[in-house]
Amino acid sequence: MTPRELRALCLSFDAAVEDFPFNPETSVFKVRGKLFALSALDARPLRVNLKCEPENAVRLRGEHPGLIVPGWHMNKRHWNTVTVDAQLPDRLVRELVEDSYDLVVAGLPRADRLRLDRP
Repeated sequence: MTPRELRALCLSFDAAVEDFPFNPETSVFKVRGKLFALSALDARPLRVNLKCEPENAVRLRGEHPGLIVPGWHMNKRHWNTVTVDAQLPDRLVRELVEDSYDLVVAGLPRADRLRLDRP
């Protein structure tokens, strides 16, 4: 997956926006003001921080050592840093981004979830 594809994927979700609150190099993808993905899209290797259920986070780290690690500068229990390269299938990366988005949406007020068609 390329940086352009990762950006397009993150922006493909309902109400997703890209913001740069930290610096011009770090893309922060949000839904209704809540972060669901964070990446320095120009960095090599390409990495993205994604929210994850704690049990799945530990499992994924064990299944993909070195490629999926505790979230850098994030709550290590709820966030993973995923190295987006040829060793991880694009399908898995897409699923992890979608899961992160869904977890953040699940924490939004019900009215916002209904507007996003994700009750």
